[in-house]
Amino acid sequence: MVDEYDKPILDNIENKEIATIIRDELKNFYSVIKGADEYLKFVFITGVSKFAKVSLFSGLNNINDITLTKKYATICGYTQNDVETSFKNHLIDVDMNKLKHWYNGYKFLGESVYNPFDILLFITNEFEYRNYWFSTATPSFLLKILEKSNYFLPNLENVVKDEAMLSSFDVDNIELETLMWQTGYLTITSTKETPRGILYTLSIPNQEVRISLMSSIANFMTKIQQPIQIENNIYDSLVEQNFDKLNMAIQSLFASIPYNLFIKNKMYKHEGSYVSVFYSYIKALGLELIGEDCTNKGRIDLTIKMPDSIIIIEFKVDGTSGLEQIKDKKYHEKYLSENLPIFIGGIEFSKKDRNISSLKWDRVDFKQ
Repeated sequence: MVDEYDKPILDNIENKEIATIIRDELKNFYSVIKGADEYLKFVFITGVSKFAKVSLFSGLNNINDITLTKKYATICGYTQNDVETSFKNHLIDVDMNKLKHWYNGYKFLGESVYNPFDILLFITNEFEYRNYWFSTATPSFLLKILEKSNYFLPNLENVVKDEAMLSSFDVDNIELETLMWQTGYLTITSTKETPRGILYTLSIPNQEVRISLMSSIANFMTKIQQPIQIENNIYDSLVEQNFDKLNMAIQSLFASIPYNLFIKNKMYKHEGSYVSVFYSYIKALGLELIGEDCTNKGRIDLTIKMPDSIIIIEFKVDGTSGLEQIKDKKYHEKYLSENLPIFIGGIEFSKKDRNISSLKWDRVDFKQ
């Protein structure tokens, strides 16, 4: 049994030179396993990520990867039936739908499962909804790769990969979305057969990961010392549909970002950087948020689905009015059948001021 075979590499993934040396040493180790084949009846290797066979396991070419094998889909987690039967006496009066929303959702081409760590600590802590699994290891290497690549965060809403891209990476070719899938921050939500193979759609698995991951990303991207008050103000303004208050909250958010971050990443030049920051803060609030929301006439930058309203937002940097774009392309029509008030807003950022320069809102009656 070899557990966490990849840990030495992942611990040094930011330093390509050291990670390569460790990879080559591990490659020699696994080659020995191949040479001892006649003496071994069964070998089981587990790890966080999956490195390409050619880079790490080229000397061990008879392994069988069961990650995406349906009959093993629930081997590493608790199913809904497990939770409702084996833990029945420990979860009396617990709202099973809420529990599922928070901790279920990990899928490996079969039934979705819970992380056992979450369920056991949820019971131990007398049914308090906390970030149990995520708190055990902040994904600092993921955050640094996100920063280095200037990744556009709303793209996490619609990640599509083929099996080759999903299955492996290497020190020389680290693809963020593949690494996020392998480390549990993205999971498979659907598959599609195509002439060139299966395509996999990925998304964030559950509420715990959604809140924790986005909160970590938001704090890492902005380096704001005390973000809680800003987060509360943003949340309250959305719930109250108070867009003047939202305007002030967003201004406070960007005014709190240290100036050297704007200079280091040149984020003030890119619309996507402002959108990613705003997206991460809203997503970390636990609200239902759709980035790059497709309509028949284009894509909405962000759609926020509140319990009693729909909020559609378009961002611009020193450009045309986002509000007018929403109206011209009638983005709101996608949500008329929801029978909820629809608020549309255009937020414009100023490169010079490194903050929002204009925030305009309007309301669309769902009966129109």
